[in-house]
Amino acid sequence: MTIVEQGSGPTPDLIKETTTQTFVKDVIEESKHQPVLIDFWAPWCGPCRQLTPILEKAVRAAQGKVKLVKMNIDEHPAIPGQMGIQSIPAVIAFVNGQPADGFMGAVPESQVTAFINKLTAGMPGEPNIAEILKEAEAVLAEGDPATAAQIYAEVLAADATNIAALAGLAKCYVATGAVEQAKQTLAMVPESKRNDAAVKAVQTSLDLAEQAKAVGPVTELEQKVAANPLDHQARFDLATALNASGKRTEATEALLEIVKRDRKWNEDGARKQLVQFFEAWGPGDEATVEGRKRLSTILFS
Repeated sequence: MTIVEQGSGPTPDLIKETTTQTFVKDVIEESKHQPVLIDFWAPWCGPCRQLTPILEKAVRAAQGKVKLVKMNIDEHPAIPGQMGIQSIPAVIAFVNGQPADGFMGAVPESQVTAFINKLTAGMPGEPNIAEILKEAEAVLAEGDPATAAQIYAEVLAADATNIAALAGLAKCYVATGAVEQAKQTLAMVPESKRNDAAVKAVQTSLDLAEQAKAVGPVTELEQKVAANPLDHQARFDLATALNASGKRTEATEALLEIVKRDRKWNEDGARKQLVQFFEAWGPGDEATVEGRKRLSTILFS
């Protein structure tokens, strides 16, 4: 997926020269991704010199929906000969590896634009930012932070100040344990946007990750709790470690157990930690939804 920013210049290789040797790659193969116009021309051809700038302008205006490849027939006569090109300028459009349409002669700009519009009609436009962010979120939820990070980075390449993309990228870093990169990414969020829900959620995740570093391994904490079920601090630390390991249901269970046994322990610390978990996981996460229900049942029963 490529994001083309409105009003930006042409993408790399939007317009290029080709040879007999590179024709298959530049035209046939490339046309399987988007339509390619092949402009057959020669230096001695006056109408060619009129048409080429018009073609280039129209192709740039199409912003990546079509590419232009130019072939000098004096230097590379084999391909135009095989295609039966007898007069120039000649423009042939290739789509899906096959010639699809074309025109001969130096035609006006309006005609070239109409030709390209007809060729690209029905092609999907560039996906909008909101759609791309949704895709990244879904990919991350499926457990693929590396791919999600690439998608967020694409958004940021087009809009470096996009808060949702910055928060999303930081979340990907947290998911892979790259805490320092997550901090650096969040540092790019302007002060005025620090209270954005997505930013706060990632900051909470970071805080929880930092906490988890200090509590020790899950196995040791499980042994402590098994040896003394009333050791609320060990159970609290266990919940933090479990959350860092992605075991959200078990982490919720541990904190709910403290709330059941001693609601006031550590100034309501277990409930407050659980609320932090919910903020970090997001309101739509299954563990959040289920955890909120169970917490309400305990608090209001």
